[in-house]
Amino acid sequence: MESEIILILFGGFLTLLLIGAPITVALGVSTLISFLYLGENPIKFVQIAFTSVGSFPLMALPAFILAGALMEASGLSRRLINVAESFAGPFTGGMSAATVFACLFFGAISGSGPATTAAVGMLMIPAMIQRGYGRSYSSAITASSGGLGIVIPPSIPLIIFGIAALGMPAPPEAVEKFGTFQTVSIPKLFIAGFMPAFLIAGSLLLMNYILAKKHGYKGSAEGWSARQIWCELYRGFWALMAPLVILGGIYSGFFTPTEAAIVAIFYTLVVGTVIYRELSWQKLFTALETTTWLTGRVLLIMFTATVFGRLLVENQIPAVIANGMLSITDNIYIIWTLVILFLLFVGMFMETLATILILVPVMLPVAYSVGIDPIHFGVVMVCCLGIGFQTPPLGENLFIASGISNISIERISVAALPFAFINTVAIFIIAFVPEITLWLPRLLGY
Repeated sequence: MESEIILILFGGFLTLLLIGAPITVALGVSTLISFLYLGENPIKFVQIAFTSVGSFPLMALPAFILAGALMEASGLSRRLINVAESFAGPFTGGMSAATVFACLFFGAISGSGPATTAAVGMLMIPAMIQRGYGRSYSSAITASSGGLGIVIPPSIPLIIFGIAALGMPAPPEAVEKFGTFQTVSIPKLFIAGFMPAFLIAGSLLLMNYILAKKHGYKGSAEGWSARQIWCELYRGFWALMAPLVILGGIYSGFFTPTEAAIVAIFYTLVVGTVIYRELSWQKLFTALETTTWLTGRVLLIMFTATVFGRLLVENQIPAVIANGMLSITDNIYIIWTLVILFLLFVGMFMETLATILILVPVMLPVAYSVGIDPIHFGVVMVCCLGIGFQTPPLGENLFIASGISNISIERISVAALPFAFINTVAIFIIAFVPEITLWLPRLLGY
């Protein structure tokens, strides 16, 4: 039965893509055909699709899209762009490097890849295009950097991994063979995520420099000016305060990342109307229209992709593949290679949180059996699934960036390939060198 479903599901999906159907249509039609083949009630298709957008963290997505649109309309984005450009100076690819740092910073606000891409993309993609960067390149670097949102704390996927792994202690035979493993806890996972997040950000900056130099994306001709930097900081003070207020509120416990998105909207409205006085009724309605259109486009792909992934899950296809793959060898480096490649593949088709909940019970015991620490395994797993945000067909970040830049998913996907490659190299380094993940928790006594 599994082989027949795989043939219908993936065969139908690839056939529809080859004849030119949009990815949303290809996912939806191939899944619906599989539902009918299994004798399932088609109404279940709609129920799963509706449930897929009912999660509380996902509510941050339209809110951050609106916050970004309001930043553009009220003048905050222009001031932030000027600050970023003053710091970028003559550095090759300076604006796109600033985008990577912005995604790292906003990731610590939202805990979500798509929300990070939306918040930063609404601000930086138009700015890069205006400064002469290619549309596909601007979109690709933003979509790729948005994946940092689920690695840097507070990370929703790391929380889900911690919950899934808490009830799965290391078996006695593994402890006897390899010694004591670190116990799984959410704070420990958060601390362990910092170093890998910065390593992945560094790899993106390296690839950005190489590609920017190749394409001739240079900085300003004047060089750095302390006076100019100070002036731009002064002009952009209230704009710079926005992420600081949001981040401070989250870490002080005043509100959750999802609630922070609402705070961002309220803050932007007050600054835009009272302080900068650039937000008019016409600009407000334009921002609402942009938010509605972009959110609808993203949610449509999530509808079909979630049902596609659910069908895989219900037929135990990921578990069958994982068990078969991990029974080949007990060499830790080969196991890591197989695990990373498998997670990269699964991340292309399945929603991140569902993937973690499904695969942790299957793969964590195998990790224990070859001596992989659960904290280390969890961080690598989330890093792998983060690349899924920038790879089709699921690739929510690609759809968000496409909506902002108004170019096709295919062009962005091709431009994002170098960043996906360098991210994968960074993940292999994180996997093969456990101290990158485990050093900081040990240093802080966890």
